[in-house]
Amino acid sequence: MADEPLVVETGEHKPDACVIWLHGLGADGHDFEPIVPELRLDPGLSIRFLFPHAPMMPVTINQGFVMRAWYDVRSADIGAETDEKGIRASAELVAELVDGQIEEGIPPERIVLAGFSQGGAIVLHAGLRYPGKLAGIMGLSCYLPLAQSLESEKSEDNADTSIFLAHGSADPVIPVNLGYTSLKRLEQQGYAVEWHEYNGMPHSVSEQEIFHVAEWLEKVLI
Repeated sequence: MADEPLVVETGEHKPDACVIWLHGLGADGHDFEPIVPELRLDPGLSIRFLFPHAPMMPVTINQGFVMRAWYDVRSADIGAETDEKGIRASAELVAELVDGQIEEGIPPERIVLAGFSQGGAIVLHAGLRYPGKLAGIMGLSCYLPLAQSLESEKSEDNADTSIFLAHGSADPVIPVNLGYTSLKRLEQQGYAVEWHEYNGMPHSVSEQEIFHVAEWLEKVLI
């Protein structure tokens, strides 16, 4: 991750919590930067939002064009994703960001991992395996990658960490059925998941979803 993450801080005091938020395929850290004021979080919360930029790489499904991506997408069948090397490499980058915030004085139990689409897949993979109790993991319009390895690799520290998943019913990129499958797999592993589905929403974020995200963030960080 050559580029430094964008940083947005809220509240009047030095941040004592952090949200690390990953963008989707082809976007960059600026993609979700505008969402911070839209969340209208409790003004008493002092939160550091980190918006990292994915590495530049050729993406197979997009004719090999080089763009920001957390891993290569080789097939239109997203659920059959096989770029394990790329997924694990990006998960390591996320873990390094978490470690960096811990070094700056924010404990892991005050750190939330969040992401949209590819970014959501990465935070699910990274967060459930991170060796330290996190405040929460939020995946928007995404799925659980490398699900078959979760049982043997999951961190007991995050066995009861709050998980928020949201999906649009009309998502043409990552079908909501893949979201259902991911939800079921997580529940089978014993995770408690807060699930939200938005009728007619495509591969995007809605106003209602932003409201639910803010509610959940306040719940896990207050």
